[in-house]
Amino acid sequence: MSDKAILEINGEKHELPLVKGTENELAIDIKSLRSSTGGVITIDPGYKNTGSCESAITFLNGEKGILRYRGYSIEELAEKADFLEVAYLLIFGELPTEQQLDKFHSDIKSHALVDEDVKKILDAFPKAAHPMGVLSSLTSALTAFNPSSVDVSSEEDMYNAIVRILGKFPVLVAWTMRKKQGLPLEYGDDSLGYVENVLKMMFKNPNNPYVQNPILVDALNKLLILHADHEQNCSTSTVRITGSSHAGLFVSLSAGISALWGPLHGGANQAVLEMLEAIKADGGDTKKYMAKAKDKEDPFRLMGFGHRVYKNFDPRARIIKKAADEVLGDLGIDDPVLDIAKGLEKEALEDQYFVDRKLYPNVDFYSGIIYRAMGIPVEMFTVMFALGRLPGWIAQWREMRMKKEPIGRPRQLYVGETYRPFKPLSKR
Repeated sequence: MSDKAILEINGEKHELPLVKGTENELAIDIKSLRSSTGGVITIDPGYKNTGSCESAITFLNGEKGILRYRGYSIEELAEKADFLEVAYLLIFGELPTEQQLDKFHSDIKSHALVDEDVKKILDAFPKAAHPMGVLSSLTSALTAFNPSSVDVSSEEDMYNAIVRILGKFPVLVAWTMRKKQGLPLEYGDDSLGYVENVLKMMFKNPNNPYVQNPILVDALNKLLILHADHEQNCSTSTVRITGSSHAGLFVSLSAGISALWGPLHGGANQAVLEMLEAIKADGGDTKKYMAKAKDKEDPFRLMGFGHRVYKNFDPRARIIKKAADEVLGDLGIDDPVLDIAKGLEKEALEDQYFVDRKLYPNVDFYSGIIYRAMGIPVEMFTVMFALGRLPGWIAQWREMRMKKEPIGRPRQLYVGETYRPFKPLSKR
């Protein structure tokens, strides 16, 4: 096979190098295209066919339903690993030894206090504020309390910034929810694991001791792992392109949170529950809504089914479906909205229209069900997604800075007016 691609433009041939990844993926290197052709660029709205970087973090094959972090399958990691192990793997490239994991957790806990003045910023938000807007603002505000820039050439400096945000971010997540609910703000408990601490900070009632439910801990651990990274998606690309200007870690993460907020990205799990609530309000007839979803003339869209990347069953959905069944079974919840979700799932898996089009329930469908069963408010669903995606964003930011990638600067194809002479106001 040739290691070059030949592009012919107006009868002139241009050779472009082919680059092969470790999973035998091929890419055409077009770095020199514009200079060698006198100004020709490629156009690819949404960057669906454009690789913005070379990355060693996550491998995704949507056609085969494969997702791996640093070479480890998502199935094995979700079954056998702890979220902090996966965070360490994504950020530093290898699974930690017991000693490395203990130190990592200890260092994270040492940074789990947030400056009290952050509470003043939180107090300024009305209760009606969406938690994602609050979280993005608070994450950016951390820069004011940690003003020194990260020296990316220093492993120690980089490590300290990483454990600092991993320690403080769960506190911001919990405070965001408790502010919405009018509850006192809680700090963590150094005797607990990372995931257990998240649950306690979110749910501890001020007049009752908090009792951990191991099934909920296991389900949240899996959810966070499944959301930890997903290649160059919208929010991850945002973190990388923000950081490419040498913006700091906290503000780059804040930009990623804002990108995640949208209903076509992280907000999809919230959209699923809002759809289920709407079906319930309309009488709960799942067959009616399945018919609407198949009608091309009907504006109704079935949220939580199919995936932009996966052309088969989302491997994360296979894993989390089992966790959803366990959570619902353990909690014994009688919830008509969750009954509607189970009805839609059953019909979609059996309906030939959905089977033929591989429109299976995706991770957003099941994660929304679990979060609702846990008692997490709908508007907090995307915040939980951000908590899981945090180590992936950090890993991508770190990789980009350590490789000294250039500042992101996409091109465009101009389709506006050509030159027009200026007309004085009196002649317009």
